[in-house]
Amino acid sequence: MNRTDKIMKITDSVVLGKEKPVLFSGPCAVESYDICLEIGTKVKAWADEHGFSYVFKASFDKANRTSSGSFRSIGMDKSLEVLQRVGNALQVPLVTDIHESYQADEVAAVVDVLQIPAFLCRQTDLLLAAGNTGKAVKIKRGQFMAPEDMQYAVTKVRSTGNENVCLTERGFSLGYHNLVVDMRGLPIMRQFAPVVFDITHSVQQPGGQGGSSGGQREFAPILARAAAATGIDGFFIETHPEPSKALSDGPNLIPLHRMGDFLEMLKAAWTLGRNYQDFQIQ
Repeated sequence: MNRTDKIMKITDSVVLGKEKPVLFSGPCAVESYDICLEIGTKVKAWADEHGFSYVFKASFDKANRTSSGSFRSIGMDKSLEVLQRVGNALQVPLVTDIHESYQADEVAAVVDVLQIPAFLCRQTDLLLAAGNTGKAVKIKRGQFMAPEDMQYAVTKVRSTGNENVCLTERGFSLGYHNLVVDMRGLPIMRQFAPVVFDITHSVQQPGGQGGSSGGQREFAPILARAAAATGIDGFFIETHPEPSKALSDGPNLIPLHRMGDFLEMLKAAWTLGRNYQDFQIQ
């Protein structure tokens, strides 16, 4: 796999692109402080046990839901307050999505990583606003983008003088409520920036339940192992104690009680992949 000399520094102790995988994990959306703290506490313990650096994730707003009637948020101010409290309680960095340029500065005052949703990865003003905050920027590859074209999104962020940027793979869409992951895209994108694999949304079925998205979490371990074996830099996993009751993306969330075993498997596959990452055939 081609290595980039770039890293993404999240905090002094959490750096994406070095010799320790970074885990971005939490519930899909901020539902309540209690649920976020429960999830974050357990995932942090498992991450520590299995050798991952940990970043807590939860979206303060789900602005791209299939249906206008679906749950979006408990409110921006309340969600950011929950995120800040969780980060302080667990002493971990935070990541959340932004959808509009005006949100960048307010959200950056609370979190350590600004995530650009896949559908917005070409939005120049949004990328520049995120870069100008000085916080790390995590860009999801659009389902419609060739992996090699993601270099231009990276360049937009770096044009602000902010070198802390990474790319995230979450599959491409052929329509018909399905996503497909091409593992070749991981080394291609890793030429430009560190790469994270989004396990959760790679098994999503957009709009697959009519007014909401479905998912096939039974394929999550398979895709996770395959991506880990390429030797990438980090993983994105959404989890919930009761996925069937989650307010967003329940069908593709990993049940919280399985996360420890999942991370153990993932680290083993990642270690194997790193051992062979320089093996090439020309």
